[in-house]
Amino acid sequence: MRRRQLARQLRELRDEAGLTLEEAAPQLDWSTSTLSRIETAQQSVDVHGVRSMLDLYGVGGERWTELVELTRAARRKRWWHAYQLENMEYVPLEAEASLVRDFTVCYVPGLLQTADYARVLFQTSVVRRTEAETQALVELRMMRQHRLTSTEDQLELVAIIDESVLQRPVGGPGVMAVQLARLVDVARLPTVTLQVLPTCVGAHPGMPGVFTVLSFSELGEPDMAYVEHPLGALQFETEADVARATLVFDRLRSLALSPADSSALIEQAAAKY
Repeated sequence: MRRRQLARQLRELRDEAGLTLEEAAPQLDWSTSTLSRIETAQQSVDVHGVRSMLDLYGVGGERWTELVELTRAARRKRWWHAYQLENMEYVPLEAEASLVRDFTVCYVPGLLQTADYARVLFQTSVVRRTEAETQALVELRMMRQHRLTSTEDQLELVAIIDESVLQRPVGGPGVMAVQLARLVDVARLPTVTLQVLPTCVGAHPGMPGVFTVLSFSELGEPDMAYVEHPLGALQFETEADVARATLVFDRLRSLALSPADSSALIEQAAAKY
């Protein structure tokens, strides 16, 4: 996200300087494709490169300092790198988000899972992992949840889960009993809004699959939609795509039970275990 933020600002500065990609790239001793990749966050850029760009674009003063620091932040390794795991596209996005809107059909959202519940999901995945890798993934997921109770770097979560999630005994009765009790507890947090989409609503716009909408108010970046599927994941950043995802989410919220009724239903489901 920091690289994305930096790329957008560098692109805007070039436009303000009245330079095209073809005009700016040679003066920076780069190819046009290299500058394009930097401006679309597909390639990182170091402090020296950014300083050259700022010189060319006539940027100085506080803006210079801010962008150089942003460049350092974009290249700095964050806490999740310590887990040395691959394919963590979503974690850096969520780490910079201020609001996550999450719809899940078959499982409890990751930010609300217990360690045992998460471990079962990782173990039943078709992706082959060592025990150490599975443990690292579980620990990473638990670390992500700390922001829901943080006072310095707080994350707001609005989650909608399908009623079937409450009936699917992931890990067996013991694991599910603890997981549902966790849902009841976490739903009381001021940062969490949890709603259950009841089966009785019948067909609904979320049936094609799960998705997440992330907002980045602290960074001033536009919202993004994120979709996970069995073969990987997709990011949607165009205004039209994100607007459509937001519309679907809002529609699902209107169909779902209220937070209070949702908690009552979860408690009823927990009693069966």
